[in-house]
Amino acid sequence: MNIKTLLAAAAAAAALATASSARADAYPERPIRLLVGYAPGGPVDTTARVFAKYLGDKLGQAVVVENRAGASGMIASDATAKAAPDGYMLGFAASPTLTMSPLVQRSTLFDPRKDFSLIGLVVDYANVLLIGPQIPAKNVSELVTYARAHPDAVSFGSAGIGASNHLSAELLKKQAGAPMLHVPYRGNSPAMVDVISGKITFMFDITSTAIPFVKSGKARALAVTSKTRNPELPDVPTMVEAGMKDYEVVGWYALVGPKKLPDAVAARLTRALNEVSSDPAFRQAMTDGGYTINTGDSKALQSRIDREYALWSDVIQSANIQAN
Repeated sequence: MNIKTLLAAAAAAAALATASSARADAYPERPIRLLVGYAPGGPVDTTARVFAKYLGDKLGQAVVVENRAGASGMIASDATAKAAPDGYMLGFAASPTLTMSPLVQRSTLFDPRKDFSLIGLVVDYANVLLIGPQIPAKNVSELVTYARAHPDAVSFGSAGIGASNHLSAELLKKQAGAPMLHVPYRGNSPAMVDVISGKITFMFDITSTAIPFVKSGKARALAVTSKTRNPELPDVPTMVEAGMKDYEVVGWYALVGPKKLPDAVAARLTRALNEVSSDPAFRQAMTDGGYTINTGDSKALQSRIDREYALWSDVIQSANIQAN
């Protein structure tokens, strides 16, 4: 290749880089698709739709939620990871999809620690340990003591094998050293019906859906899984306060994109996310739903993924959990 050809190639590459930079600086120029890995109407979907509205307002473009349910959210996350890195397809990721499901399903679709551009955290949520009103245990300690004394008597429900509330209970079981039988259901609702009726002993449920059952008296809350008490349930202790000194489970939703997003696009999304998190109306909507605003940046999100991936890997291996 002669010098003229080399110079021409260099000029073409420079022009392409300039054009790409200009497009990134103008981002967004058209609507953005926000992938959600769960069906419409559930807590992830409803939160994503509120978030999408505020994010679109900050970006000056519509942000359209697109549900791609299946494989515990992994179908949507895989599509996000493999999308063109231009910022027009993003993912509203729920923590179980990135820190639990790939381990339970032994998936090679994507590596949650490496295959995304992480924008930042949106909200945190805790689970609540719920038992039926007819169960005599008044606190977590009594529940554990009863389980140890009656090895076949205590059962817990979940939304399915590998679900967040399944693994929350497995962590309790592991730390307490108490026998407890897992009963998987097709979603949280049928499991809650059996908790209320006393068919199963307990379950963990996300705060946003657990709080109405507690306030109506249909179920009793023994503890929340967060480090601090939930303002909507001020009389309910944390798991640590209840005697499980190393127990903390806090789920989260986050904004992610495919790997290699241009710096200008990532920076614009980060600014918009911070603006959404600071919006009083958005903050109130999340608080009303039982969530806690989290302004963690990409580094904080990476740290959460790495730490929780290791935690759940240990729990899953110890309990020998694998999806059917």
